[in-house]
Amino acid sequence: MGGFFGVASKEDCVFDLYFGTDYHSHLGTRRAGMAVYGKEHGFDKAIHNIENAPFRTKFTDESSSMKGNLGIGCISDFEAQPILIRSHHGTYAITTVGKINNSDKIVEKIIENKAHFFEMQNGDINQTELVAAIINQKDNLIEGIKYAEDIIEGSMSMLVLTPKGIYAARDKLGRTSISIGEKEEGYCASFESFAYLNLGYKDYKTLGPGEVVIMTPEGVQTLVAPGDKMRICSFLWVYYGYPSSSYEGISVESMRYKCGKLLARRDNVKPDIVAGIPDSGTAHAIGYSIESGIPFSRPFIKYTPTWPRSFMPPNQTKRDLIAKMKLIPVHDLIDGKSLLLIDDSIVRGTQMRETTEFLYESGAKEVHIRLGCPPLLFSCKYLNFSRSTSEMELITRRVILTLEGKDPDKATLDEYSHPDSEKYRKMVDEICKELHFTSLRYHRLDDMIEAIGLPEDKVCTYCWNGRE
Repeated sequence: MGGFFGVASKEDCVFDLYFGTDYHSHLGTRRAGMAVYGKEHGFDKAIHNIENAPFRTKFTDESSSMKGNLGIGCISDFEAQPILIRSHHGTYAITTVGKINNSDKIVEKIIENKAHFFEMQNGDINQTELVAAIINQKDNLIEGIKYAEDIIEGSMSMLVLTPKGIYAARDKLGRTSISIGEKEEGYCASFESFAYLNLGYKDYKTLGPGEVVIMTPEGVQTLVAPGDKMRICSFLWVYYGYPSSSYEGISVESMRYKCGKLLARRDNVKPDIVAGIPDSGTAHAIGYSIESGIPFSRPFIKYTPTWPRSFMPPNQTKRDLIAKMKLIPVHDLIDGKSLLLIDDSIVRGTQMRETTEFLYESGAKEVHIRLGCPPLLFSCKYLNFSRSTSEMELITRRVILTLEGKDPDKATLDEYSHPDSEKYRKMVDEICKELHFTSLRYHRLDDMIEAIGLPEDKVCTYCWNGRE
């Protein structure tokens, strides 16, 4: 995954850019960068590896050395960015969030014109470099951005920094979000709506699906009007969004409370305490506790002084180990207790099984597991989520393969996605047994959509039901 932040200011923008970008640290742990422009100094850019240190630490020098009134920054789990491009459009910097599924086809077409790309260590093309190359196929930046949105299969949101201002473009179906903030000194564009609040900005607008604007210190002008169709990612509310974020005016924290309440209404167990796996399960658990009357407690405390970010290294073995190390148990709240734990989701199940076994070893009588979303049946093909994986690594698909004895077709998967079907019940029972839970229940998709509060046709639910 990744996030970005841009500033167009009448004054020097670097302070706001530095902290606004840092507020996206929960969205990535591998690469980060900032690029700025000012009439006096021109363009300046810096990219650092942030795998072993937070963004603020790595960019301390740049926070005082960079100068400019226009700037963009990003944090990413994938390619290094923002990148600086010199083309027939002039010099510009670009940063992106999204996923290109047809990159090979696009690269081949561009290479026909005797262009070239730098391969990364894994042999892939830098996605942001590819977007810039697509933009450069057209006579001006606006047409180039529109062209990129039209031909990319997947999704692509971007910020493009030029001497004239910053172009902000939300992906064609609005799978991710871009919020604009304003204050007397200028404007900012942000993936996360909360990232500018402590910097003195107020909400100005949220870009619509496919909308393109240019942001200058004096104002924000729409260049491409928003489209009518939207399929914003529902997992933003379930997991990826920071608790203080809002998307389409709907609070992440509030949505998770509602999820917990709806989970409780359909439940019949009576544990001693309700707890959330920190951090994303905590709000669900609070909502469940409020609705059920069962006390909320914290048998796990997340150790944050040296683990400030929520994302993990790409290596799965290290990710499981670090996830376990970050959670410190409180034995007095575990021993002899019947516990109901709520997490945002189960992907592979390894971490949750280890957590459950540890609780039993610590004296827990029962461990009931509830999830803030339906069973994940499909890997995301629209966004580069770190938690996305090949479908056969998903515990649901492994269990279905065992139950069916063969790879399921789409019609069979439709049955497994329906919470009132016999196949769904058998799948959940098998997962419960394999992971050694006392009981297991997932959130229903219809309840989750109700908790979000948007019409179902405005929300992407592909990872749960395979519907595009």
